[in-house]
Amino acid sequence: MTATSEHSHTTLRPGALGVAGIVFLVLAAVAPLTGIVVVASLAIALGNGGGAPMSFFLVAAILLLFAVGYAQMSKQLVNAGGFYAFVVKGLGRTGGLIAGLIATLGYNFFVVGTIGTSGFFMQSIIKELTGFDMSWILWGLLSIAVCFVLARIGVDFSSKVLGVCLVLETTMLLVFDVSVFVQKGFSFAAFSPEWVFSGSLPIGMLLAATGFLGFEATALFSEEAKQPLRTIPRATYTAIVAIGVILGVTTWAVVSAIGVPDAQGVAVTHLPTGDLIFVLAQQYLGGPLTTVMMILLLVSLFAAMLAFHNSASRYLYALGRARILPGVLARTRASGSPAVAGIVQAGFAAIVALIFFLAGADPIVQVVPAMLGFGTLSVLILQGLAALSIVVYFRRQHDGRWWSTFVAPGIGFVGIAAISILAIVNFNIVAGSEELWINLLPLLLVLALIGGIVYAQYLKRTKPAVYDGLSSDLEQFSAR
Repeated sequence: MTATSEHSHTTLRPGALGVAGIVFLVLAAVAPLTGIVVVASLAIALGNGGGAPMSFFLVAAILLLFAVGYAQMSKQLVNAGGFYAFVVKGLGRTGGLIAGLIATLGYNFFVVGTIGTSGFFMQSIIKELTGFDMSWILWGLLSIAVCFVLARIGVDFSSKVLGVCLVLETTMLLVFDVSVFVQKGFSFAAFSPEWVFSGSLPIGMLLAATGFLGFEATALFSEEAKQPLRTIPRATYTAIVAIGVILGVTTWAVVSAIGVPDAQGVAVTHLPTGDLIFVLAQQYLGGPLTTVMMILLLVSLFAAMLAFHNSASRYLYALGRARILPGVLARTRASGSPAVAGIVQAGFAAIVALIFFLAGADPIVQVVPAMLGFGTLSVLILQGLAALSIVVYFRRQHDGRWWSTFVAPGIGFVGIAAISILAIVNFNIVAGSEELWINLLPLLLVLALIGGIVYAQYLKRTKPAVYDGLSSDLEQFSAR
């Protein structure tokens, strides 16, 4: 095999994505409509009630401070390893290996969770609208199969599909917001200290933070970005601001529609059925548009699955290329998409979901809380490690830009660390379940920590070339 042929089978497609393409990939993972239907409802019910809009804006502010340092690090590093690569750069090879294992676990579990959510809602909504009934596992497996095919065509094609999905669901939320504004108006009481600090602001911020999960995927696509040293920072800022505005403003519309003082109580009564947003849509949009919203929820869930599949595949690809995982995972198709990593990711998610089904697990009570809850915690920890890495890296470089490389990312790290600790302490809320086995899932992160340390020492002693490659792999792309 010639060098050129080999190169074509182990590299992603450079220049495939601009700022808009990456933003579409990221916001699709966030799934704004799903975020409102699920996350906003929980933040209002379990968090700070009528003050929940401020929870989203506060989290956005914390992440923007982190993004200041993130942007500077992105100018130093172009690598498909995402935050794993950031941690290698800042905390060293062992830290990066641990981060890589956490990221791989978290993102792959996320995809299993999306099979559960997509399957459950497709079964229930399609049955309600058409009368056709098919098991959730079949809908879920069909969804991941379609995602797999779209991803193999190429990330640029995926970004176009996700862009259409994103525009549709965001337009629906905008229509809802305008309808509430015209019919009732937005209540500024939602931003008064009385309501911002009502209920539990920390829990409100924790749940709001879950609505931003996915923004960190901008770095994963750096090797496929046009002018990555400028594209990735811009895409990151754009994604965080867009998520904050969409979720914050629509949550404001929701509490205004209910009435700020009554928002928490009403949201709590709708927790068992999870239909708060659809009930409000029926009132403010009418039956036909509510049906459209239900259909777009399915589109939103599918978009999230496709985006997380792309992200999880790239972590597997990056770890395969660094030879932490089998090197075959680094093979790519002519389109530049991860070939073997995509098969492994989709196959893993499908098999785990199928095991849950055969064990008689309820998708919305057991599969989704377990997989998405653990994935959420993993990504929060990953964000915290990346924030710390940014501060450490630039201090080692004696960088003189104190605001952008120390103060802002340092404050971001403190905020993310606080949210991560809240997630661990309140994992039953993050996972939405009191089942013991689900609440023991965070122990997998402890195993990843121990396993990462042991594996790193093993590589250092017996495979020094692979151990050294954890850093040298980064340098191949940093100069682009």
